[in-house]
Amino acid sequence: MDDVTGIFRRLEAGDAGASAELLPLVYDELRRLAKAKLAREKPGQTLEGTALVHEAFLRLVGKNESPRWQHRGHFFAAASEAMRRILVESARRKNSQKKGAGAAKAEAELDLLPNLPERDPLEVLAIHEVLDRLATHSPRKAELVKLRFFLGCTIQEAADILQIAHATAEEDWTYARAWLRRQWLRADKNSPTR
Repeated sequence: MDDVTGIFRRLEAGDAGASAELLPLVYDELRRLAKAKLAREKPGQTLEGTALVHEAFLRLVGKNESPRWQHRGHFFAAASEAMRRILVESARRKNSQKKGAGAAKAEAELDLLPNLPERDPLEVLAIHEVLDRLATHSPRKAELVKLRFFLGCTIQEAADILQIAHATAEEDWTYARAWLRRQWLRADKNSPTR
């Protein structure tokens, strides 16, 4: 059992001091993921990597209930979900402040990940809106999209976090991209604004 798994068990048992020990062990990796993600945001992004990491960490360990992470990959999957929610909240705030809020939805450029130079807040919202539907019938594929889109993980990094083979991650990614495109095409057909 590694140090992180031991700390997870202590957190689950209600040891309040364990969260202070966890942060130094995962901070560098969280910071690297947040920095990579924020590097692809549009200029003028108000979130900084450190703030994103701290907010995500507080959401993960600052809750009233004890976290239940079985392993390091499970923790980073939870961290990607926390960062996703923070970025979606930020995108919603920006979109509501723009003139013409409620403008046509964007379709994210999933084929370009993780090399997309910047991300429009409407893309963040577009992914967020359909991701929960994907998760209802294919949770692992939804987790893979979160890791790739919201944290900027490579296929191999996401496979390691999800504890699946690289080939399985590639198959899941291909499926998820096709599924998301179908959702956007359906939305376009039903949308009077496009």
